[in-house]
Amino acid sequence: MYQIDFNKPIHVYFCGIGGISMSGLAEILKSRDFAISGSDMKESEITEGLRAKGMTVYIGQRATNVGDDIDLFVYTAAIHEDNPEWTAATDKNIPKLSRAELLGEIMRNFSLPIAISGTHGKTTTTSMISEALMSADLDPTITVGGILPSIGGNIRVGHSDFFVTEACEYTNSFLSFFPKVAIILNIEEDHMDFFKDIDDIRASFTKFSALLPKDGALIINGEIENVDKITEGLDCSVYTYGIGEAYDYCATEVSLDKNGYGSYTLHSPKGEAKVTLKVPGMHNVSNSLAAICCMDVCNVPREQTLAALSGFSGVDRRYQYKGDLAGVTVIDDYAHHPTEIRSTLTTAKTTEHKKLWVVFQPHTYTRTKAFLDDFAKALSVADEVVLADIYAAREKNTIGISSKDLMDKVKALGTDCHYFPTFDEIENFLLENVSPGDLLITMGAGDIVKVGESLLGI
Repeated sequence: MYQIDFNKPIHVYFCGIGGISMSGLAEILKSRDFAISGSDMKESEITEGLRAKGMTVYIGQRATNVGDDIDLFVYTAAIHEDNPEWTAATDKNIPKLSRAELLGEIMRNFSLPIAISGTHGKTTTTSMISEALMSADLDPTITVGGILPSIGGNIRVGHSDFFVTEACEYTNSFLSFFPKVAIILNIEEDHMDFFKDIDDIRASFTKFSALLPKDGALIINGEIENVDKITEGLDCSVYTYGIGEAYDYCATEVSLDKNGYGSYTLHSPKGEAKVTLKVPGMHNVSNSLAAICCMDVCNVPREQTLAALSGFSGVDRRYQYKGDLAGVTVIDDYAHHPTEIRSTLTTAKTTEHKKLWVVFQPHTYTRTKAFLDDFAKALSVADEVVLADIYAAREKNTIGISSKDLMDKVKALGTDCHYFPTFDEIENFLLENVSPGDLLITMGAGDIVKVGESLLGI
């Protein structure tokens, strides 16, 4: 595999440079004096920003974009061998790395790379850790899967030994990484278009754990079923965390206030402490335990960690307050898996409101089909459910699933559910039916956020 050395800058070409992850990696390399060029299918704020930083960005993917001076070709999972730029790179014998492989190679250049994995909670936990490192003036390099307000985006280029990144299990991407500290937040069925079953997923996380060096550390949710099967035989240090008293890092006396914000007593090898959070839900209590353990492993002073957590108000699209619509509170949330939906709606139930509305956009046909009953059960926590069409993402509907199927399942559970094929119809329905004091959550990994923003005029 081609190895990246920060001390030996080269010319790297990014096929699909306008993506949120690819653009971040391009920025990191550019900061180390690498020459960067790339292409994307359309103009965006991201492509404009990359040009402003001195990178060459082509719109449209053509063989002629791939010049003879390119040393390395980087691509995403969306790029196939019939892509003209891929073909050109092959014809010119230019070495290739996938996005995940490049991220792994970048990690090699840091002495303290931290990788946060799990089916849910990666972005929030990565952000918590990032905030703590910045609070301690440790100048980390950060790549996160959402928009973190304190860094004004998804990327921060630092100049210390710390590198913080999400580690996604999809297509086994995280097996290309080289972490020193790794976190496993949870392991559940997801991405069933790639994995065969839960055992296949667990096997992938087990391989991820085995990547850690002897002087590294694994931080793992002790509530994961058969957690010992994941950790057995590891040479690195292992720390468990969870709610209760059976773990290395545990939370007791947990309470949620009227906003759903958690507070608890922390018990750990480094002593007890009172922890207060500014993000809602029991799932964020759990995420904060992982973050605290990570900071202890990295020798960040406990008081700075707790101060950072107490001021952390979340990431865009993670239970994000969007505004007030004539007395109706509008929240947006990225949840697109049944467990995430249930956590978000359960949290919402603890806050002050009259009726809880959720406007849900299912994400991918395969996920909707695989978890149809689970989606219905999770959504039924709400008082009223409104469904948009399925957000296809990378897929075509070859399996004959639709939001109408989900609507029927939700109705069968006794929850009012409505389906509309367009956002305009959804907005009109909401305007006619929501009332002051109601809580309205737009939910999903696609573009459903536009519904709430349109209603609010933002």
